[in-house]
Amino acid sequence: MSFLNKLVVTAMPLIPKVVVGRVASRYIAGTTLAEGVRAVAALNKSGMMATMDLLGEDIAAASEAHQVRDNILPILRAISEHRLDSNVSIKPTQLGLRIDTELCYKNIRAILDEAKALGNFVRIDMEDARTTDATLAIYRRLRADGYTNTGVVIQAYLHRSESDVRALVKEGANIRLCKGIYNESPAIAFKGRKEIQDNFMKLLSIILEGGTYVGIATHDDVLIDGALGLIRKLGLKQAQYEFQMLLGVREARRDQIVKGGHRLRVYVPYGEQWYAYSTRRLKENPAMAWYITKAIFVR
Repeated sequence: MSFLNKLVVTAMPLIPKVVVGRVASRYIAGTTLAEGVRAVAALNKSGMMATMDLLGEDIAAASEAHQVRDNILPILRAISEHRLDSNVSIKPTQLGLRIDTELCYKNIRAILDEAKALGNFVRIDMEDARTTDATLAIYRRLRADGYTNTGVVIQAYLHRSESDVRALVKEGANIRLCKGIYNESPAIAFKGRKEIQDNFMKLLSIILEGGTYVGIATHDDVLIDGALGLIRKLGLKQAQYEFQMLLGVREARRDQIVKGGHRLRVYVPYGEQWYAYSTRRLKENPAMAWYITKAIFVR
């Protein structure tokens, strides 16, 4: 991290929200569902799938969890109404996980019921390591209850992920594989870039060789190239995997993957909680500090 980038990240609380907003507009569809729909429609026209994500996490009251649930249901209806090629991603803590696991389970089940009725799919996102066991338990309970229209996320930087992946492959899970963005302890997580990359590729090999569908979620050229090589080696068909990227990130490489004949899904976040999302992404990718700097001085 350069000195300037480090300085901007440290000074983040002092930077005017409007400045952060100018930068965030590239990575966030907007604050409303209508803006999210427009962003997805544009991606679909460019040959890309999408996942819509209502921003927010760590709610503190059951009433808030119910409100989030009721705000997610219209996303599924809008996808159906506008005939979009998109599914939905949800975070367990925005649906009550830290309050009561039963509350969270019931809220997710209601969302899956709506998705099932509309022929759609819901990805249960993975958050910090404190939630991993509870998230996987809810996912497995939903699968046992007959919900096949859902998948889970595995973070490659966690030491436990190989064991989790091997079990999920045996269960026929739909897996999204990513590096992981939370600042976890070295006791439970790989911290070096190469060791995370190596574990990502090891997990991806287990998943693909096990015949399990996977969303390969990365912007890292080493991992993209490694995944493409593995796909060629295994002779996989297009329908057996997809690449995934975030809105506004590495668009040239994204287009290259699509032109190469691979399915690619773009995560499209929107909502009033855009500021918290933006600051977290900045800390994850300090190089974005340059865009903040330009936004401060360039109108």
